[in-house]
Amino acid sequence: MDPVSAPVPIADPIAAPSMDDLGTPLWIYDFDAARVVWANAAGLRLWRAASCTALAARDLRADMTPSIEARLLQFRDDFLRGAGRQSETWTLYPDGRPTTLRVVFSGHRLADGRMAMLCEGRAELSETPERIRSAEALLHTPVMITLHDPNGLPLYRNPAARHSRASAEARFAERFVDPADHAALMEAIAAHGHGMTVAKVATARGTRWHEISARICHDAVDGSPALLVTETDVTAHKTAEIRIRYLAEHDTLTGLPNRSGLRDELARRIAAAAEAPDSLAVLFVDLDRFKTINDSLGHSTGDGILVQAAERLIDAVGTRGFVARFGGDEFLVGLDLGGNDGAASDMAGRILAALERPMRVGPRELAVSASIGIAVHPRDGGDVDTLVRHADVAMYAAKEHGAGRWAVFDPAMMVDVEQLLHYETQLRRALDQGEFEVWWQPRLSIATGRIAGAEALLRWHHPTQGLVMPGAFIPVAERTGLIDKIGACVLREAALQQRAWADAGHDLTVSVNLSARQFRDPALPRMVEEVLREAGCSAKRLQLEITESLLIGDCRTSAANLDALAALGLSIAIDDFGTGYSNLATLQRHPIDTLKIDRSFVATLETRPALAELIIGMCRLLDMQIVAEGVETEEQLAWLEARNCHEYQGYLFSPAIPADDFDNLLRRQDELLASPRTDEGRSPLWDLVPLVRREGDLEWQVPGEAPKVRRLAIAGAVEAFVRREQR
Repeated sequence: MDPVSAPVPIADPIAAPSMDDLGTPLWIYDFDAARVVWANAAGLRLWRAASCTALAARDLRADMTPSIEARLLQFRDDFLRGAGRQSETWTLYPDGRPTTLRVVFSGHRLADGRMAMLCEGRAELSETPERIRSAEALLHTPVMITLHDPNGLPLYRNPAARHSRASAEARFAERFVDPADHAALMEAIAAHGHGMTVAKVATARGTRWHEISARICHDAVDGSPALLVTETDVTAHKTAEIRIRYLAEHDTLTGLPNRSGLRDELARRIAAAAEAPDSLAVLFVDLDRFKTINDSLGHSTGDGILVQAAERLIDAVGTRGFVARFGGDEFLVGLDLGGNDGAASDMAGRILAALERPMRVGPRELAVSASIGIAVHPRDGGDVDTLVRHADVAMYAAKEHGAGRWAVFDPAMMVDVEQLLHYETQLRRALDQGEFEVWWQPRLSIATGRIAGAEALLRWHHPTQGLVMPGAFIPVAERTGLIDKIGACVLREAALQQRAWADAGHDLTVSVNLSARQFRDPALPRMVEEVLREAGCSAKRLQLEITESLLIGDCRTSAANLDALAALGLSIAIDDFGTGYSNLATLQRHPIDTLKIDRSFVATLETRPALAELIIGMCRLLDMQIVAEGVETEEQLAWLEARNCHEYQGYLFSPAIPADDFDNLLRRQDELLASPRTDEGRSPLWDLVPLVRREGDLEWQVPGEAPKVRRLAIAGAVEAFVRREQR
């Protein structure tokens, strides 16, 4: 039947004149047409209708909420199954005016055999507004509320609970997919009178995750013991939680476990091997000359190599162990030896052979080799850290003998520690003799094109090796603890430079990277406060950068340091965001105001823009400043500009440069803003040539490409020119 067609006539007994003599309002509701197709005189008065024909012309679906519609369908299904009379408190809205009454519902067959519903309106209720609203809330709420008897059978379900049920008379225990979840909840209820859990449950929609809260109560009808259960569907939250946990423990590029996942898996296998007893090998795999590939062919090619290397490692190891990405171009293999220590060397040979087969990335075919270090449990260590450290030492020993080799850890290799001490001595000398110099990479506002800030980056003028980049000595400084002194020097230099630029009329934010050791030092806030006071630097213009991995875990000192630094007025930025394990909850717990998108995401905008989109969207959600690192092309900048990224830094404009060259940039910017060229509305700085011309400065210009310095104050200069022309 068409829902808007004429109502079906009612059987003669219902339409008998005696019904009009009743003071009880009666009406019949047609489920399919969503109309009242008949009412007695009292029913017409209740519905404020002149006649049955006028009442039947009203389409009740027009003002029907989804929850009411679902509840009416539940009534229909109950009556089709032969259910008897049911009673509920309802609020009707004839002519838009609310009327609350107790309604008794029963099934009624129309003349054509379809199921309808006979409604008997009992006396209108003069309940308090609170009780009326609570009854309405119980009807409309998506929270599932059920009252069970001591045997777990349902005594009452609100509409949401009825809609969710997998079967009409399922007991409470049958709700749970895992009986252990029900048992644990009932144990808590027995002990405390109430309990709560998040568990998988069977529903009409299949298996879902529900947050279930239950408490002992009494049935209001007969006073017998009962169990009141409320359920909320948290499937979306649980799925997101599982996804976040996966991302926290896995590398997004290769899908392998990362360091976090590695530690848990390796610790589990060590414990199992100790009980057997059995032996376990850790193979530390480092791709040879990977940095050369990355620097010469780009990050996208490097990423392709890493993905293929991961796949080949998985194939080589098979089911005998596991593979993890330790970081960068380093992988770690855990191998169950089954009492055969020689199996570790055999596996190393298989891995080297697998990696040495040419890899095709795009149009290129590349040859990749690796160096492997092997440490065996329990001979070379009984815990995760010791085994990984000794495998790392063995890997460096293999690398010293050339590419494509493996080496087994030998205590004699610890002689390398002496070399580390030698390097430490050189770093101490560099500190004493002032061999370190802070360079500055500009950060530009995407909206104005002007320099908005600078990141402090350290360089070492080694007396024999020349200019040494931080990647070569910062890890050693961190391992030896010298990073504390070096970091303090950089922070003081940054504060003094910010003050100098401010005195020259340049309102710039200066950012400084903090190492993990610095960040976790309880004395850090006091040291920063002292530096600010001595330099006269504005705290609001000094930004401290930390990596997101430093936020993971329950480190009270780190959290206290963040709060103390924020209280001083400093801003906190997350550097290389997207490569660690943080999530929305972690970021919201701390006073973070800036996220710097890692260069790896910027480099892959053309092939994998989704992650960068996600990070920018998250920044918008958290109202954070967004800075993109490693911007190298006009296309990347245009993509970021279209998505309202705030700032960028990278070789498209400038690498890190000495302070005097940075001053020159600021001076040229001021000159160009004051006197823009009028031809074609372009700023002359569009054609700016590099200001740094140092022999061997490989960071400044990629061989075979044009200089990278191209953008500076373009938007600001043009706007100033337009304003001047309009005067």
